[in-house]
Amino acid sequence: MTPSDPEPDRAAQSAKPLTILIGADTYPPHVNGAAQFGYRLAKGMTARGHNVHVLASRSEKGKSYSEFRPEATVHRLRSHSVPTHPYFRVVFPWEIKKEISLLFDRVRPDVVHIQSHYMIGEHVLYEAVRRGIRVIATNHFMPENLNPFLPFPQWFKDIVGRVSWKDMGKVMGQANVVTTPTPLAAKAMRDHAFLHKVIPLSNGIDAHAYELRPSEQVNRNPWPTVLFAGRLAEEKNVDVLIDAVAKLPAQLDVHLEIVGDGEIRHRLDAQVARLGLGGRVRFLGLASDEELREAYLRADVFCMPGTAELQSLVTLEAMSASTPVVLADAMALPHLVRDGDNGFLFRPNDREDLASKIGAILELPEAERLAMGKVSHEMVQKHSIKYTLDTFEALYRGADTIPSHI
Repeated sequence: MTPSDPEPDRAAQSAKPLTILIGADTYPPHVNGAAQFGYRLAKGMTARGHNVHVLASRSEKGKSYSEFRPEATVHRLRSHSVPTHPYFRVVFPWEIKKEISLLFDRVRPDVVHIQSHYMIGEHVLYEAVRRGIRVIATNHFMPENLNPFLPFPQWFKDIVGRVSWKDMGKVMGQANVVTTPTPLAAKAMRDHAFLHKVIPLSNGIDAHAYELRPSEQVNRNPWPTVLFAGRLAEEKNVDVLIDAVAKLPAQLDVHLEIVGDGEIRHRLDAQVARLGLGGRVRFLGLASDEELREAYLRADVFCMPGTAELQSLVTLEAMSASTPVVLADAMALPHLVRDGDNGFLFRPNDREDLASKIGAILELPEAERLAMGKVSHEMVQKHSIKYTLDTFEALYRGADTIPSHI
């Protein structure tokens, strides 16, 4: 080896484990797509030999602390509840700025990856920029996600939305690389936050985790079953799905399983009782990974009626379980449907149209319905978590675009 030959040095650099700091404004035990992505990212990077730290808020009162978890070292900041949300908590800049600075001194990250432009993400980014540390910024949110928790008239919510977009541009514009899960979200960020270089990069799933294992059998329900999984929140429009099930022909005997919990659960319980659907709608609550997997596998149709989905990991998981889908024609969901091939899109909030599309699938001969599910499974393969982790690892090491070899 001669000093003029740099290849061994480059190879050593690319193999060197990194110290990664993930700034997450929402993280488990929170139940939402952004929190799950942060967890899977930490777990995946730790499995690759990197030293991963996560900075997130506490989920209850108390002082800041650190905990050693299988997926990462998680540093929990003191936080405060908000009256309009059941679990989301806020941190105050004057309480956390010094703690963030001290954490940087202790952890000495090679790269920082923020998951939003809000409180924790914002101040982690500022500290990294001040120290000249590489920053990757991923946006999982749309300002519309905040609307159900703002007790203000719509005109004021519109102002909050414009300010939020402006703040996103101000904060994430300082990152070395900006990503978001879908091309549609990237376009929205260009149009409203004026972030002109945004990389669409799927959150990724372990597509094989939801396939039937060799010789495995899952007991299907004796009746046609529609499945919803996710937070029971305003923007998910689960009430529209319940109404649609009520409108389906009685002879189909369609049942609905709902996995998840959230702030509107009591309203949905009351709606089910009012419609006399108590025997056909089951609330399964928060489910373990295995329970959710089994729910995907026994469902005949998966439905996501939400209108603020940046990607919808649960839809991708259902598709990987070879399930036909009926999705709202809104935000990123149209990217997950080849209309008539793996399912249908329906007009958002249109109960009649949703009932019609669900019925169209459930009335198909079984062979045709299974063929639809097979197309779902084929479509989801490009959302492999391995591809996502490979790409982020390359971005952490200095790439500014998705390398061609990935």
